[in-house]
Amino acid sequence: MSDHLAGGYDLVVFDLDGVVFLIDKPIPGAAGAIDRLRSGATPIAFATNNASRRAADVAALLTGMGVNAEPAEVLTSAGAAAALLAERLPAGAPVLVVGAEALRAEVRDAGLTPVGTAEDEPVAVVQGYGPEVGWKILAEATLAVRAGAAWYATNTDRTLPSPRGPLPGNGSLVAVLRTALGRDPDVVVGKPQPGLFRTAAAQSRAQRPLAVGDRLDTDIQGAVTAGMDSLLVLTGVSGPADLLAAPADRRPTYVAADLSALFRPAGESRLPAVGDEARPGDAARLPVSGVESGSGDGARLPVSGVESGSGDGARVPVSEVGAGLGVSGDEVPWTELGGWRLTRDADRVTLDGSGSPVDALRLLCSATWTGVATSAITGGSDEARELVKSWNLPEAT
Repeated sequence: MSDHLAGGYDLVVFDLDGVVFLIDKPIPGAAGAIDRLRSGATPIAFATNNASRRAADVAALLTGMGVNAEPAEVLTSAGAAAALLAERLPAGAPVLVVGAEALRAEVRDAGLTPVGTAEDEPVAVVQGYGPEVGWKILAEATLAVRAGAAWYATNTDRTLPSPRGPLPGNGSLVAVLRTALGRDPDVVVGKPQPGLFRTAAAQSRAQRPLAVGDRLDTDIQGAVTAGMDSLLVLTGVSGPADLLAAPADRRPTYVAADLSALFRPAGESRLPAVGDEARPGDAARLPVSGVESGSGDGARLPVSGVESGSGDGARVPVSEVGAGLGVSGDEVPWTELGGWRLTRDADRVTLDGSGSPVDALRLLCSATWTGVATSAITGGSDEARELVKSWNLPEAT
C-alpha cells in the first residue's frame, strides 16, 4: 500500500468544472497533479456533466491548458445521453435537442435525427447546457413534451462554477421546463446517476477507483451511488458549510483544499477526523492515547470529569466507531487535530485553537455528522471564530 492517498487506487476519475478548470482557466496545480499521476502509471478518466462539448473537444481544451488528455479518457453527459437514446429509439428517430451544437452532433452520430421544433413531431426531447439556450427552444421543448415526447436531461446541475462565482447551469434551465410542465424529466443521465463513473471503471477494468469532484450533489452523490470512494476538493461549488450539513448519501471519503492531497497520506484528508487515521478501506480508528479494549463491548474512551466509582473515570463505549461515522454518543468531551481542539457539550460544540482549515472542517464533520446542527458550532479562539464566520455558518443561538 502506497503512503499517499492516490496510491491506494487503480483509477482516478476527475470531474472537470471546479476541479481541473473554471470555465476556460486551469485551476492552479491541477495539471501538475494529473501529470504526476500519469508518471506513476495511475490510470485517469474525466467525467463531466457539461454537455456543451464533445469528448474530443474536451481533450483538446485540457491539452491546451497543459493537462494531457485523450478523447478516450473523457466521458460526457452529452455522449452518454445520445447513446442511451440510440438504445431506446429506432434509427433515424427525430429528437428535439435543447443545448449546444455538441449535443446535436452526439445525437446525429448516434444515428438519430436532431430537430428544432415541436412541429417536427420529435419522439424525445434531450436537454443539455448551452450558453445560447433561450426562451424559443425551451418553448418548443415544452410543446413537444406535452405532445407526448419523452424528456431526457443530460444533468441537473443547478449551477456552473466560474471565477466570478456560480452561474446558472443546466439544472436551472431544466427548472424552467419543470415549472411549465409541472413534472420532472423522464430520465436524468449524468451525475448523480452512477453511469459515468461505472463506465469509466469498466473501461479501465478498475477494481478500486477514486472519484474526485467539487460538488456534493452530483460528483460525490454519484460516487456514493456507484460504490466508490471519493475526494471533495474545495476549488469549486460545494464549500465547508455544505459539507458539514451533507446527508449520508453525499458524504465524501476525503476532503482537501486542492488536488495536492492526492500525494499526501490518506489520513490527512479522511472524513471524519477521529484521531489515528485509517488506510483506504479500513474502518476509522480511535486515537491510541486513552483507549483500552473492553470486555466484549468494544474499545472504551476515558471521559474526564465524570464520576464512575471505579477511580479512573467513567468510560463511554465507542463500539459504533467505523463506517466513517466517528465517535458515537455525545459524552466524549474532546477531539484534537493539527492545533485544533473540539469540545462537545451535549448538542453543542466549540472549536478552539488554530491550524489548517481542512483539519478544522474534518473535526467538525465528526460532530455534525453525528447530530450536531451547524447552528450549534461556536468558535472559542480568534482563529476559530474567524474561520466559522468565513464559512457563513448559521449563527449559534
